[in-house]
Amino acid sequence: MKMSTIKKPLILAILFLLPVVFLLFLYPSTHNYNALDIVHGPVMDIEALIDEQDKASDFKDNISILLFLGQDPLKNAIGALNVKELVYDKFKGFKRFQIVAMIGENNEASLEELKKELYQYDDLEYWSFISANEAETRSIFNGLLSKGALKDDLSFEGIFIIDKDLMQRGRKDDRNKTEIKNNSEIYGLYSYNSIEVSELKNKISDDMRILFTEYRQKRKGNFNSSTRRVEDLTSDEKN
Repeated sequence: MKMSTIKKPLILAILFLLPVVFLLFLYPSTHNYNALDIVHGPVMDIEALIDEQDKASDFKDNISILLFLGQDPLKNAIGALNVKELVYDKFKGFKRFQIVAMIGENNEASLEELKKELYQYDDLEYWSFISANEAETRSIFNGLLSKGALKDDLSFEGIFIIDKDLMQRGRKDDRNKTEIKNNSEIYGLYSYNSIEVSELKNKISDDMRILFTEYRQKRKGNFNSSTRRVEDLTSDEKN
């Protein structure tokens, strides 16, 4: 009877500790938190486009996701909703994180309809809509490194990561394991497709975590700026 009494808590303790020990071994091997590549910069800030009371929403000293919803924001609702669910909801608890959405002028009705979709379950405290004319929008966009161009309605499916120092972040080498093995030509990732759910789930999620960890290490004083991001290519196999 005594042995049976001891055995039960011992088995429960083992069952509880085994997954914890497994995760401790797994964690360092699946995430390589060095620096996320600076692919371009400094980029143009949005300080001149925002009201005085919203100055804290500019790029400086924030980690920003920048998207271009154009002259008819509702038309680009799919990308915006993907960003909300797969990026904003995941990182809104991190310090100095924000979403900045560039929109055209005189589109109040379209914007209000989009907000109804986005605000169903959240007030989006860390999401700003910045109104700009065509020249201003193109100036911001042209200051970024991108493989694509703005559409005629000033929208763009790609979203950009801008760090606290106005530097554009991404991947200088976005090849997967097979491409590296075959010595394929190196290509970068400068923006993340807001329509491609797998790209938001895998690539930008990994890269944002790397960037937040980088800043956390900097605050602790143990970040080596000479190191570079080591690719965790397991995520590429999921794409």
